[in-house]
Amino acid sequence: MSRVKLSSIKPAPGNPRLIKDEKFRKLCESIEKFPKMLELRPMVVDADGFILGGNMRYKALKHLGHKDIPANWIKRAEELTEEERQQFIIKDNVGFGEWDWDLLANEWNAEELSEWGLDVPNFEPEEETETKDIKDLSEDLEQRLVLEIELTSERELELLYNEMEEKGYKCKILTL
Repeated sequence: MSRVKLSSIKPAPGNPRLIKDEKFRKLCESIEKFPKMLELRPMVVDADGFILGGNMRYKALKHLGHKDIPANWIKRAEELTEEERQQFIIKDNVGFGEWDWDLLANEWNAEELSEWGLDVPNFEPEEETETKDIKDLSEDLEQRLVLEIELTSERELELLYNEMEEKGYKCKILTL
C-alpha cells in the first residue's frame, strides 16, 4: 500500500474549527485505537494539498508523531472552485442532525460514548426535591409568559427563531 508524507499536506489557512484539551486528547486516543476510521472517513485535500476536511485529524496525527500515512487516508478534491472549497470547509463541520438521547441512554454505554468523543449528559436520575421547598408562583404569573435568551450572533438568532416558529411558538425579535 502506498504512503503519503504528512508534510505534503497542509492545514487550511484561516480554518475556523478549533479543538482543545480533552476533545483533542480523545481524538488522538480515537486515532490510536481505531485507525481504520481514517480509511473510512479520509481527510479531504484540494489540488494544492490544503486540507478542506480533517484539519483536527491532521493535527492529531502530527501530535502522535506520524511522518507518513496510508494514501487511502486522504481523498483528493482537485476539481473544486474557490467557493466550493469554502463551502466544503464549513459544511463538512456542521452537525445537521440531533442525538436521540433517550435511545442513547437506553441502548448504548455512556462511558463508551464518552470515550468515543460524544459529550454525554448525565443520564443519572435527578434527586427529587421535596415539595415543601418549592414555592407556588401560580398567583404571581401574568397572562403572557416571556422567555429571554441572550445569543452571540445574528446567525444563532435566526436559527433559534426559525426553529421556535416551526414548533408553533409565537416569536418576536427585540434588539437591546
